[in-house]
Amino acid sequence: MNRATLFLGLVNIAYLLGFGGRFIYLRNYEFVIYVGVILVVMIWIGLTLTRVQYAMRTLVGLTLWGLMHVAGGGIPVETGRLYDVILIPLSQSLPILRYDQVVHMVGFGVCTWLCYDLLKGQLDTPKRIPFSLVLVLVMAGLGFGAFNEILEFLVPCTVPEAGVGGYMNTALDLCANLIGAVLAMMVISLRADCE
Repeated sequence: MNRATLFLGLVNIAYLLGFGGRFIYLRNYEFVIYVGVILVVMIWIGLTLTRVQYAMRTLVGLTLWGLMHVAGGGIPVETGRLYDVILIPLSQSLPILRYDQVVHMVGFGVCTWLCYDLLKGQLDTPKRIPFSLVLVLVMAGLGFGAFNEILEFLVPCTVPEAGVGGYMNTALDLCANLIGAVLAMMVISLRADCE
């Protein structure tokens, strides 16, 4: 493990301890569960560092995404929590563009990069990434997003006071996931063309 990876691990531990302690103190069990999920992912990444060549951008992105996620539920604002803040009012009838949707774009863009890192060592990829691989990687990123929505469904089943939204929230999250996955694949494809 190099110094940059160790530093990112320490950053993750620091924000998980800080926000995790805050969530336990506030009895915010919804986000205690999310801290647990982030911890499991962090341990999985740590255990596979010697077998998978994760790009530093993926590790930084996962760290940023985790921090954005716990900040969304742990930083109070006038209207409630950061997750519900509309950053740029893009619609009169839909709650967009919310902080929550930005977290989804970043998160599932990073998951698309993660999928690329998991596959690239096993593929003899030409300089230009074929459309079939682009499609598979975008769908893999969306698969992680769908799994996240299943978790968001299960959390209110176990923590009834959870603040997870309804159908509209899920639909907007899935659209944000798609935007993030497509943007990530565009960056990956452009970088591959330059290598």
